[in-house]
Order: sequence, then structure tokens, then C-alpha cells
Amino acid sequence: MNNRKKVPMRKCIATGEMKPKKELVRIVRSKEGEVLVDPTGKKSGRGAYLSKDIEAVSLAKKKNILASHLDVTIDDSIYNELLELIEKEKRLSK
Repeated sequence: MNNRKKVPMRKCIATGEMKPKKELVRIVRSKEGEVLVDPTGKKSGRGAYLSKDIEAVSLAKKKNILASHLDVTIDDSIYNELLELIEKEKRLSK
């Protein structure tokens, strides 16, 4: 019997890389059109995944990838929140 669990993989919308879900951060658009960063990955709504990488967030902002994927305008505060989350995780992992 194989007891190893299958690791859920998701695709980063900025880089196109397939990565384990835990290595990505989810951004959600709710039914009301509100955009939120979802570190738990469990909120309901249309989701998009980004690598926990400053370059990926910068690329998504520069090319407006997140806005086109979620069909809504993305406020700069969302990108700032993503960058803060990445910095916080880097500090904790050291």
C-alpha cells in the first residue's frame, strides 16, 4: 500500500510554474467583487495563485496579470499586502 499523500499542485499565474500549493499565495475575488489575499487558501470565490516571490508579484503588477485573471481592477494595496506577506515569511524562515 502507498501511504504517501498526493501534494496538490497549482500554477503561478505570473511565472506559469507548477508548484505545491503551500509555496503559493492565493488571491480571491468574492461574489461582491472584493479582492482579498487568502493565506489560508480556503475562502470562497474566484482564486488565482502567485508564487511567494517578489519578482512574481512585480511581474503580475507590471503586466496586469492578476486583474485580467480575476476580471476586476486590482488596487495597489493588494500588491503591497502580498509583498509584506512574502517579507514576513522570509524573516520567519531565517
